[in-house]
Amino acid sequence: MLFNSVAFAFFFPIVAGLYFLLPHRFRWGLLLGASCGFYMWFRPEYVLILGFTIVVDYFAGLWIERMEGVQRRWALGASLAANVGVLAVFKYWNFAQTNLGAAAHAFGWNYPVPLLEMALPIGLSFHTFQAMSYTIEVYRGNQRAERHFGIYALYVMFFPQLVAGPIERPQNLLHQFREKHTFDPARAAGGLRLMAWGLFKKICVADRLSVLVNSVYADPRHESGPWLVLATLFFALQIYCDFSGYSDIAIGSARVLGFTLMKNFNRPYEARSVGEFWRRWHISLSTWFRDYVYVPLGGNRVSDLRRFSNLLVVFLLSGLWHGAKWTYVIWGGLHGLFLVMGMATKAWRDRLRTPLAPWIGDRAMAAWQRTCVIGLVCIGWVFFRAASLRDALDVFAGMSRGWAGFWQPSSFNSTLWRLGYGRLDFAVAFALIGIVMLVHRLERQGPVGVWLDRQPGWRRWTLYYAVTAAIFWLAPGSGDQFIYFQF
Repeated sequence: MLFNSVAFAFFFPIVAGLYFLLPHRFRWGLLLGASCGFYMWFRPEYVLILGFTIVVDYFAGLWIERMEGVQRRWALGASLAANVGVLAVFKYWNFAQTNLGAAAHAFGWNYPVPLLEMALPIGLSFHTFQAMSYTIEVYRGNQRAERHFGIYALYVMFFPQLVAGPIERPQNLLHQFREKHTFDPARAAGGLRLMAWGLFKKICVADRLSVLVNSVYADPRHESGPWLVLATLFFALQIYCDFSGYSDIAIGSARVLGFTLMKNFNRPYEARSVGEFWRRWHISLSTWFRDYVYVPLGGNRVSDLRRFSNLLVVFLLSGLWHGAKWTYVIWGGLHGLFLVMGMATKAWRDRLRTPLAPWIGDRAMAAWQRTCVIGLVCIGWVFFRAASLRDALDVFAGMSRGWAGFWQPSSFNSTLWRLGYGRLDFAVAFALIGIVMLVHRLERQGPVGVWLDRQPGWRRWTLYYAVTAAIFWLAPGSGDQFIYFQF
């Protein structure tokens, strides 16, 4: 079920109402049943895959806690193998067989292993990583094994964050299913505000920008440089508004019910380094790779060469986590390379910046650093968005052509129409981007909800009605699925 669907507009109020009407001892059952229905709305049969991993990890947690020595490692290994095995079959089997088949063909060998005809289960990578974090934390002694099978199943399947995160840790979420939540009007209002803001970013901004992005990236070889650059910048904003919008709706809906989920985005395009970008972007995933891959590989306790190689491994795996395509692997590898280059050149850059700082000023320096980060991130976004490696290279090759006469009204207007935009649509898109930037500016001073609560009632309700009207009237009408559902 999509958050931006009519079905969810009926589903969520009914679930929330029943949740607070039911006695506390029945609420976990309601949420588990609602979560199953939410997931089965996409493809009912794929709930069996979730059921398989839930059963395996539930018993693995109990065995890990009861066993000692090598038996604990075997139990953890079995759990991780089951989870990674499901990912390997549904997400990476065809990718691996296609590449092995191409390699065999290059040597003139026969490679008869067939591809599998199956769709990727929605959000498979998200709930798999959440399940893996449970058994790892039990193994490390940071979390007691959950005895209640239904509550453990709910930890994996909790509908607000089931298909696209945030990827929660058991220490934060499991205990909340045992706590009794009473209806809190202030908390519910804050959650509904966050849900509305998430819908605004998704429906009004991301879906509107996607019209031009999809048109340009459908055939980048025949587009001119200005439109390729603009489409890439639009995609950077589209994917942010799309994914952070989903996270806002997930966190907000959980807040209405009384649950607290971790923050997943923190104004990432204000970062002044690529490392800071990853501390602000998809925080639940970046911290997952940090805690469960980077630190076990040695973290910062090893030599610089080993640390750099570990970072590259982590980001290559992150790219592969996003999708079974070489473009995703290259995207992840680029970010790892950017981080390594930033660390390796930090001392040199600091020495260069020190004498220039008094002449340039802090604000100009910050603006320059943020511009550089956005430029590097957009280079990666080209590979992330392109349908193939060839298309990505066509985007870069075409960025230098066609700048002469770009702003001539006749050429500009005709290209806009060809790409599915009118001049008004173009102006509205930039106005909506400006609203997102304005809210980010307010967030520098603290939570926007606190700022709203200080405003007079008439101003606050005017903003609420304006956002609601925008969601209904400014949506392009496509009802696009969230980008990260495919992962």
